Amino acid sequence: MGAPVAERPRFSLRSLVIPVYLPTLLFAFGEGMTLPVLPLYAQALGASLALVGATVTVRGVGALASDIPAGVMVNRFGGRATMLVSAGLAASSALAIAFAAHTWQLVALMFVFGAGWSMWLVSRLAFVAETVPLEYRGRALSLVGGVNRVGVFVGPIAGGFLAERFGFEAAFVGQAGAAAVAGAAVLLRREASAQPVRSGARVHARLARTLADFRYQFLTAGTVALILTFVREARQLLLPLWGDHVGLGVGAIGLVMGLSSAIDMTLFVPVGYVMDRWGRKWTVVPSLLLLGASLALLPLADGFSALLLVGLLSGIGNGLGSGAVMTLGSDLAPRAGSGEFLGLWRFLTDLGRVAGPTIVGGTAQGLALGSAALLSGGFAFVGALVMLLFVTETLQRRGSVTDPELR
Repeated sequence: MGAPVAERPRFSLRSLVIPVYLPTLLFAFGEGMTLPVLPLYAQALGASLALVGATVTVRGVGALASDIPAGVMVNRFGGRATMLVSAGLAASSALAIAFAAHTWQLVALMFVFGAGWSMWLVSRLAFVAETVPLEYRGRALSLVGGVNRVGVFVGPIAGGFLAERFGFEAAFVGQAGAAAVAGAAVLLRREASAQPVRSGARVHARLARTLADFRYQFLTAGTVALILTFVREARQLLLPLWGDHVGLGVGAIGLVMGLSSAIDMTLFVPVGYVMDRWGRKWTVVPSLLLLGASLALLPLADGFSALLLVGLLSGIGNGLGSGAVMTLGSDLAPRAGSGEFLGLWRFLTDLGRVAGPTIVGGTAQGLALGSAALLSGGFAFVGALVMLLFVTETLQRRGSVTDPELR
C-alpha cells in the first residue's frame, strides 16, 4: 500500500475574526461616524459649497493615488506591516483633522486619510488571498462586505450623537480611536500574511510585467469590477437627487436610503454561500442586472412609493454583489507576490468610485438627471454581459472543489 495522502488542514472562518473582521468593522464604523459630519465641518471652517464637494471627493483621490504604491508596499514589507502602517496613518490623519484650523488643512488631511484607507484595503485583500482557500473565499469576502456595511450603517448614528454633544471634532477623534484599535487588533495577531517578496526587478518593471501577464484578466474581470463600483456610486448619488427632483423631503429620502441599505445588509451570508457553491457569476451577473434595472426604472418613479420600490430593488442588487469585487481580485491574484496585482486591481475599482459621481453629475448637468440614470443603468447591463460572456469562472481556476461546510 502507498503512503497515505496528507489531508489539507481544515480552515475556519472564525480564524479571520481578529485579523480581518474586527478591524474591518472598526474602520467602517469610523468612516461612518464622519459621513454626516464632514460636509458640515468643512462649512464651519469656511468652505464654499464647491470646496465642500472637493473635500468629500479628495479622500477617494488619495486612495486612487495610493493604490499601486500600497501594492508595492505589500510585496516589499509584507501584509501585516502594511496593515499596521495604514492603521497608524488613518488614525493620525483623522486626529489631525479634528484640530484643523483651515479648509486647506482639511483637504490635505483627507487626502492622507484616503492613502491610509487604500493601504488598509490592499493589505487586507492580500491577507485573504494568501490565507483563505479558494472554496471559502466567497463567504470570507462577502462577510467582509457585510461587516463593512454594518459599520457604515451604525457609524453615522454614533458620529451624529458625538458631534451634537461634543462638537464636530469629536466624530474625527472617534474615527481616530477606531483606526487605532483596528491597528492594535492586527498587532495582536502574528500569523504570516502577504510575506515580503525579494526581487531584483525594479518596481516599474514588476508592475509592467503584472499588467502584461494579466492583461486579459484586467480587461475583462477588471472592467466588471470598475463598472460595478461605478454603478454603486451612481446609485448612492442618483437616489437622493431623484427624490429631491420629484419633491420628496429629506426625511422621506433618508427612509428610502435606509431601507435600501437594510435589505442590502441581509444578503451577504447567502451570497457568500452561492459564490462558493456555484460560482462567482451566479451573484455578480444578477447584481449588475438588478442594479441596472433599478437605475433604468428611476426616471419612472414619480413619488415616494415608486422611489421606495426602486430603492429596494437597487438594495437587493447591491447586496447580491457583496464582496464580489474583492473575491474576483483575490481569485485572480498570483499566489506569491500578490501586492502589485491587488494594487492595480484596487486602482481600477477606485477609478470607478471617483468616476461615478463625476460622470453622473456631468451628464445630469449637460443633459438631464434621467439621462444620467439611464446611462448608469446601461453601464450595468454592459458589465453583466462582459461577466457572463468573457470572464472565466474563477471558482474553478485551480480545479474543482467540493462543497465545504461553513464552520
